[in-house]
Amino acid sequence: MIEDLLRPPRTAAELIADLIRVAGALSVVVAVLWWTPTDAGILAFTLPALLLPRILVLRAGLDLAYGVTLLAAAWSNVLDLYRTLPWWDVPAHLVCTALIALVVTAALERGDVVPFSPDRARRRIIVVPTIGLAAGALWEMVEWFGKTFISDAIHVTYDDTIGDLAVGGLGALAAGTLFARARLVRVAS
Repeated sequence: MIEDLLRPPRTAAELIADLIRVAGALSVVVAVLWWTPTDAGILAFTLPALLLPRILVLRAGLDLAYGVTLLAAAWSNVLDLYRTLPWWDVPAHLVCTALIALVVTAALERGDVVPFSPDRARRRIIVVPTIGLAAGALWEMVEWFGKTFISDAIHVTYDDTIGDLAVGGLGALAAGTLFARARLVRVAS
């Protein structure tokens, strides 16, 4: 695991994915200096998630898409895009949930909890949406906790929660279907 974290990037996509991780760390510093501690916390919340693809040795394209999407979602919160552009929440949940579900699936496959087998594609079509719905439910609980105990400025309604879960589940189903037979983890070279 440590070797995977310290391994130098081998392709341009891996280098860009690493630069996204650096941008994530710098984002926390920027938020500490020019935004609020809550905003810095939101961005800091993404840091472990940004490292996960490196630990799992994900394929560079998935790593890059995941990192860009998570960082964009976090900054969208800091910049209040979810409130100023109400439609922005839909693509954010669709894409974020899909990518998070793929990354968690890769972790389960790497740990041999749910072994990958291209000839058993149906497994991913079931596993990825299930993980996506579970991740979405956890996220909605975090939002509820934040609104209830941290700040009533966090916008949470029943319709928003159900809509977010539905769109996220749809994104995860699409991801599970599209990547049913694809390797998520980089093949050793």
